[in-house]
Amino acid sequence: MSNKQTVKSKACEKLKLLYNEALKSQKADDDQQALSYYNQALYQIESIDDATAEIDQIRYDIFLNICDVYIRQQDVTLANRFIDKALQMAYTLQQQEKTIQCLDKRGEIRRLQGDYDGALLDYNKCVEMKLLVNKDGGLDICESYNKIGKVYKKQGKHDNAVSMYEKSLDIYLSALSGNDLRIADTYSNIGEIRYAQGKYNDASFVFEKSLQIKLSAFDDNHPHLGGAYHDIGTVYYNLGRFDEAISMFEKAAKIRSSINHRSLAHTYLNMGNVYKAQGKYDDAVSMYEKSLQIKLPAFGESHSTIAHTYTVMGDAYNLQGKYNQAISIYNKTVQIYISTLGDNHPRLAHAYTFMGDVYHNQGKYNDALSFYEKALKIQLSTLDDNHPSIANTFISIGLVYAHQGKYDDSADMYEKSLKIRLAEFGDHHPSIATTYNSIGDLYNYQGKYDQAISMCERSLEIYRSVHGDNHPSIATTFNSLGSVYDHQGKYDDAISLYEKSLKIQLSALGDKHPSIATEYNNIAAVYANQRRYNKAISYYKQAATILVDAHLENHPNLASLYEDIAFCYDKQNRHDDATAMRERSNNIRRSLQQVDTNNQPSPNVIDQSQAPEDDVTADLSHQQIQSQQISTPNDNFSDNLGNNDDHSPTRQSHDQALKEKQYFNAYMQALQQGSCKNKVIRAMYSGPEYVGKSSIMRVFTQQQLLNLQDPTQIADQSDKMVHLKVYKIEDRTSSNLRQVYNDSVCQIVQQNYDNQINNRQISKLSQSFRDKHSSIDDQDQIAAVQSAIKNQQITATTLTSFRTEALPTSTADNNLFLQQCRDFFQHYYPSLLSKTADDSQYAKIWDFGGHSIYHVTHQPFLSSNSIYFLVFNINQNIHDRVITRDGHTLNITYLQSMQEWLISIISSNSNQEKITATINNDETEYSLPIVILIASHGDCIVNEQEGIDRFIEFERELRNKMPCYNSNIYTSRIIFNCNPDDNSDAILAEREECSLRLHEIMKSFVESLPFMCNPIPIRWYIMATILHTPIDSPDDKVVTSFINLIRDTRVRKIMTIQEIQSIAIDFGLYEGDDELTAMLSYLHDLGEIILCRQVDKYGIVVTDVDWLLRIFRAIIQLHSCPSGNFQIQSLYDEAGRTGKISTQYINYVLASYKLDNETKKSIINLMQTYDILCRIKSDNDDDDEDCNYFVPYLLRPDVESFDISEYYVSDILYIGYQYNHIPYIPDGIYYCLLSSCLKQWNNTKVELYYQCAKFYVTKSHHYIIIKKDNSHIALQYCYQKFDNPASAKMIKSTVKTSIRKDRPHDIVKDKLSSLINDRMPKFKGAKVHYYIRCKECNNLTLIDYARESQYGKLIPCQNKSCYKLFESETMDDWIYIDKEDKNDTYKKCFDIVASEMDRSSLFRLGMKLNLSHGDVDDIFNDRNTKTYQKAYKILLLWRNQAGQQANLNDIITILKEINKNAIAENIMTMLHLSSLSSY
Repeated sequence: MSNKQTVKSKACEKLKLLYNEALKSQKADDDQQALSYYNQALYQIESIDDATAEIDQIRYDIFLNICDVYIRQQDVTLANRFIDKALQMAYTLQQQEKTIQCLDKRGEIRRLQGDYDGALLDYNKCVEMKLLVNKDGGLDICESYNKIGKVYKKQGKHDNAVSMYEKSLDIYLSALSGNDLRIADTYSNIGEIRYAQGKYNDASFVFEKSLQIKLSAFDDNHPHLGGAYHDIGTVYYNLGRFDEAISMFEKAAKIRSSINHRSLAHTYLNMGNVYKAQGKYDDAVSMYEKSLQIKLPAFGESHSTIAHTYTVMGDAYNLQGKYNQAISIYNKTVQIYISTLGDNHPRLAHAYTFMGDVYHNQGKYNDALSFYEKALKIQLSTLDDNHPSIANTFISIGLVYAHQGKYDDSADMYEKSLKIRLAEFGDHHPSIATTYNSIGDLYNYQGKYDQAISMCERSLEIYRSVHGDNHPSIATTFNSLGSVYDHQGKYDDAISLYEKSLKIQLSALGDKHPSIATEYNNIAAVYANQRRYNKAISYYKQAATILVDAHLENHPNLASLYEDIAFCYDKQNRHDDATAMRERSNNIRRSLQQVDTNNQPSPNVIDQSQAPEDDVTADLSHQQIQSQQISTPNDNFSDNLGNNDDHSPTRQSHDQALKEKQYFNAYMQALQQGSCKNKVIRAMYSGPEYVGKSSIMRVFTQQQLLNLQDPTQIADQSDKMVHLKVYKIEDRTSSNLRQVYNDSVCQIVQQNYDNQINNRQISKLSQSFRDKHSSIDDQDQIAAVQSAIKNQQITATTLTSFRTEALPTSTADNNLFLQQCRDFFQHYYPSLLSKTADDSQYAKIWDFGGHSIYHVTHQPFLSSNSIYFLVFNINQNIHDRVITRDGHTLNITYLQSMQEWLISIISSNSNQEKITATINNDETEYSLPIVILIASHGDCIVNEQEGIDRFIEFERELRNKMPCYNSNIYTSRIIFNCNPDDNSDAILAEREECSLRLHEIMKSFVESLPFMCNPIPIRWYIMATILHTPIDSPDDKVVTSFINLIRDTRVRKIMTIQEIQSIAIDFGLYEGDDELTAMLSYLHDLGEIILCRQVDKYGIVVTDVDWLLRIFRAIIQLHSCPSGNFQIQSLYDEAGRTGKISTQYINYVLASYKLDNETKKSIINLMQTYDILCRIKSDNDDDDEDCNYFVPYLLRPDVESFDISEYYVSDILYIGYQYNHIPYIPDGIYYCLLSSCLKQWNNTKVELYYQCAKFYVTKSHHYIIIKKDNSHIALQYCYQKFDNPASAKMIKSTVKTSIRKDRPHDIVKDKLSSLINDRMPKFKGAKVHYYIRCKECNNLTLIDYARESQYGKLIPCQNKSCYKLFESETMDDWIYIDKEDKNDTYKKCFDIVASEMDRSSLFRLGMKLNLSHGDVDDIFNDRNTKTYQKAYKILLLWRNQAGQQANLNDIITILKEINKNAIAENIMTMLHLSSLSSY
C-alpha cells in the first residue's frame, strides 16, 4: 500500500470513529457533544481526497443527523440549512429512498416554521415517489399520510386531517394485527383531531382504544402508557371531569417521573391547567413552575416550549387579578417567539391575544384592541382564512367593541367569527354555541331581549346535544339568559336560571372555585334589584369569602364586591358599615394603583414598531444582549449640576462631553437597528470599442470634454479599466461616494440622537448590570448596544440581533470592543455636528472597456440591480465591422458587438422580475435589467432626421436579431454630439438637452426599481466605507486616519469571507451569516466589491475592482512584445499564435503587481471558475508551478486557419437553439465551451484560429473541429486520406466507431446546454437541438431522430419558405452512424415494449425514465395516437434526451420495477440473440 493510500485509510478510520462517537452522544441527548463530533467528522471528510461512495454516505448521514439535532433544539434555520445539504447529497448519490427521507425531514422543518403549504408540498412529493415505487404505497406510505394529517391539523383543516389518518388506519388494519402499536398511534392521531373539533366523547373513545392496545403491549411503566394517560386526561379536562383528569395526569406523571422523561413537564403543565380550571390558581402556578424546572435546563430560556409555559402561567396570574405579573410574563413569551419564530408566526399571535385579555379584564379596551388586532394581522397572513384561531380573535375583538358600546362593530366581528366556525365545524359544534351565546349577550346589551333569548336558546340546544345537561358551558348560557331576564325585570326567572347555573358549577367545580363567586354575585345583584338587601348582602359576602380563600384578596372583583355590599348597606342606612366596606375596596384599588405606578408595563412593550417611552422590559437574552437601558449621561456629571453658569468653561466642556456621549449612544443603537432607504445604484456605460462612451459619460455628468484625451483610451492604454463617477440623481452634480455613505450613516445616528433628546428615552443602567460590569468606565455605551431594541422604535424590517460570535465575552473583550466602536464613531462625529438630513439618491456610473476581448470577463462584475446605457456609433452601419482607434478593422460587426453586450448584461441574470415605468406619460412594463439605448457621434450626421432614421434602423435591426430581449431595452433615440472641438452655444445647449432627457429616463427607471426601495442597514454603508477603493477620487477628504489604518492593516485586495466576517464582528457590523452574505451581495451590486462564492471553500471577496480588471487584461490581452529577452518574446508569440499560456507567462505579465502565491492562486482559481482560462493537464503533469493554460481569447485574428486539404472532412452538424429562444451565442459562451471541452477531453493537442478549434483524438487518429457560426456551434471531424483502399477503409471504420462510441456531438451539446444554464440563467431550461443545412434553401433546419426515421436518408426542410426533401451527408456522418448497428437493436427493443405495454402503465414508464411530467402527459393524453405509438414515442424521447448515456439495460431494470417482467425477459432474449449473431 502506498503512503498516500495509508494516509487515506487512517483518515477514513478516524472519520468512522468520530461518526460513531457522534451517534452515541446524540442518542444520549448530548446535543452539543454530538454537534462537536459531527463537525470534526465533516472536517475530516474535507481532508480526504477522492471521497468514495461510502464516505459520501457518511456525509449524507451526518447532514441528516445534524438536522435532527437542530430540529430537537427547534433551531429551524440551521436545521433547514443542513437538510438542504443532505438533500443535495441524496441527489448526488442518486438514491431515491434518501431523497424521500430528506423531503420528509424538510416537510417536518417547514411544519415547525409554520410554512404549512411548503410542508404539504414536501410530504405529497414523498407520497408521489413512494407510489412510483409501489402503486399501493405499502405500510411505508402510512407515515406520510400521518404527517400530512398533522399539517392539516395545524391548518385547522380537521376533516382533511381525519381523512389522512383514516387512510393510514385502513392500511394498518388490513395489513397488521389488531394490537400493533402503529394502529394505536393512529387512533391517538384521530383522537387529537376529534379533541380539536370539540368532539370530546369521540376523542375519549379512540384514545381509550389506543390505551387498550398499549396496555396489552407494554408493562405498567412504559413511556407510551404515560402518553396515553396524558391524552385521556386532556379530554376529561375538557369534558369538565376535572378529578378524573387529575387522576389520569397523575398516572402519566408517575410513569414519566420514573424515567426522567422531558414530557413530564408537559404533564405538570396540563395538571396546572386543570387546577386553574378548578380555581386553584396557586396550585396551578406551582405546577407550571415544576414544568419550567424541567424545561429550562433542557431547552434554555429562549425555547418556544418555555414561552408556552409562560403563556399559561400568565393566564393564571390574569385570573388572579395579578395583571402586571401576567403582562410581565407575556412579554417574555413574546420576545422568545420573536427570536425563535420571527415576528409573523401564529404562536406570537396567540401570545398577543392573551395580552389583550389582560388589558380587557382591566377595562383598558384600546390597549386590548391593539393586541387583538396585532394577533389578527399575523393570523390572516399565516393561517388559512377559515382557521379557528381567526374566529376566536374576531370574538375577542367583538367583545371589546361591545364593552365600548360599539355594537355594530361588535356584531360585525361576531358574524365573521360565526361564518368561519360554521364553515369549519358545521352547525352543531360547541364553538357555534359559544358564538351564539356571545351574540345573545350583545343583543342583551342593546336591549333586544327577545333576540338575545333566541340566541341563548340556540346555544343551549347545541351545548346539550354535545355535552348533556350538566356541563359548565350550559351554566354559562344559563347565566346569559339570567342576565336578560334580570334586565327585563323578570327577577324570579333570573334567579331560577342563576340557581340552575350555580348547581351545575358546584357539581363541576366544587364550592371554592372563583366561578362560584361569580354565580353568587349574579344572584346577589338580582336580590339587590328586588331591594331584598339582606339576601343580596348574604350572597355578596359568600362570593367575597370565596375570593379571599382563593388568595385573591387583591383582585379587582373583590373590590367591586365590597362596593356592592356598601351600596346595600347604604340602602339600609348602615352608613358606617358602608364606609368600612368602601375603605376595604379603596385599599384594594390603591394597592393595585401602587403596583401600576411602581411597575407598569406598557401595553405596547413588545410592539417592535411602536415601542413607547417606558419600554423597559424587553427580554433579549436570546440575542446575547442583556436587557439593560442606557444610563442617563447626567448621572456621570452629578457633581456639576449645581453650577448654574451655562457659559462657564467647565459647563461647556461637560456639555460637549455629554453631547458626544449621547451621539455615541445613538451610533451604537444605529449599528444594531438603523436603516435607511437605498441611496445608491450602479449605472454602467457599455458598448463596442471606440464609440464614445467616456465622452457621453463626461457630458452626462456635466464634465468638460478633453481635446487631448481620447475618450476610450481607458480600456486600452491607461492604468484604469473602469472610469467611474458618482452622480446625484436629483440635480446631476458629481459626488464623492464615501461622502454619500458617510452622510447616510450620520443621518440615522442623528435621528437616533434626536429621538433620545426629544423623547427622553435614555434611562439608568440597572444595578445588576453595574455589578456585572463594574470595571467598565463607559457602561452606558456598552448598554447602548445591549438595550438598543428596547429604547427605540423598531420595525420588523430592521429588527436584527448580534450573533454569539459578535459579542464581547469578558471585561477585556468589552473594553476592546467598546474602544474599536468609539474609534470608528470618531470618524463620523465631526460630520454629525453640522449635517442635515439628505434623502437624495445617487448613481455610481461605470464606463467599461468596450473591446470584445473583455466580454468574457464581464460576468463577475455585472448585476441585475443596475441600469445599463448601451452606446453605439450613429455614423456606422450596424453590419459594418468594428473599427479600432488605430484604424484596424476587427472580425466582429457592430451588431455582433451589441449582441455580445446584451448577452453579457441580460442573459447572465436570472432575475425574472418585471417593473412598470412611466416615461413621457407612457406606462410600460419592462424586464430587469434595464438597458437604455443611446447613440454617439451626432456631429457626423448633418441632418437631424437622418440621425433619427439611422437610430430607428439600428433599433429595428437589433430588435429583429434579439427578439427575446425586447422587454429589457428602452430605445431613447438620444444622439449625443461629443466633438470636443465644437463647444458653441448651440452645441452646448444640445448636449444639455440630451443629458436632461437621458437623466429623466434614468430617473424614471430608478424610481421604479424594487432595489431602490429596500431598507439598507447602515452597517452595510459602514462596511462599504471600510472596503471602498476609490478609483476617481485621489483626494478623498472623507477618509480619516482611522479608516486608513483599518484599510492598511485589515483590508487586502483579495479576502476570504472569514476575514470580512472578522472585521464585521470587531466593529459591531456582524448580524449573522445570512445577513453578511446579503451585505456583500449588496456591495457587489454597487460595484464596491466582487463577491465570488464559487472560489475556495467559502468564497472570496475582491475589494479593488479596477485592480482585478487590470489583472484580467494583463493576462488575456497581448500588447507589443517586450524587447531584449528572447524567451519572453517566445512566450508572447506562442500565446498569440496558439491561445495557450504557461505559468511562466503568467508570472511575467503579473510581475509588476507583486502578488504573493496565495493571491495569485486565488486569481487563477477565479478565472478558471468563470472559464476565462482552463488548465491543461497531462498524465504526468502534477506540478502547479509549471503547467499550461488554455486561453482562446489570446489568439490573434490573423492566425492562419487549419489546412485540412489532406484530410477527409465530414459534413457539418450544427448545434444550437431555436431562434426565438436564443438568437445568438456570444463569444464568451463559445470560448467557455472550448475550455469546457478541453476539461472533458484533457487534450493538449488543440489548435486554434479565429472562432475555431481543432482537437486531436489520439486513440482513433482524427480531429474534432468546433467552430462558432454566429448563432450556432458547427461540428466537423476529419481524418487522414489514404490512397490504399484497405487503409482508407480501416481508418474510416476506426473513426466512425469512435464517433459512435464516444458521441462527441452529444458531449458538445451537453456542454453547451450546461454553459447556457450556468452563464445565461435567463434562458435556463431552453432546449438545445441539432441542425443541418438544407441544400435547397441553404438555411439550417432542425433534425429529429423520430421524424427522420420515416424518410430514411431524405431530410424534410422545416423552413416555411422551403419544405423540400434533401439528402444530407451530415446524417451519414453523425446521426445514422449511430443507427448502423444500434438503430436496429433499439428499434427491436422499442417494438417489443410498445407491442406489449398496456396503456395504464405508460405514464409510470415515462416517469421512471425521468422524462418531464408535461412531455409524458402530452403523449399519454393524445387521443389520436394508439398505445403502441405512445409507448414508442416515450422510448424515442428517452433516447433523444439520454444521448450517449442511453442504455437498454436501464429499460430492462425499469420494466422489472413496474412489474413488467415478461417484457423485460423478451428484451433480454432479443439482446442475447443479437450478441450471438455478431460473432
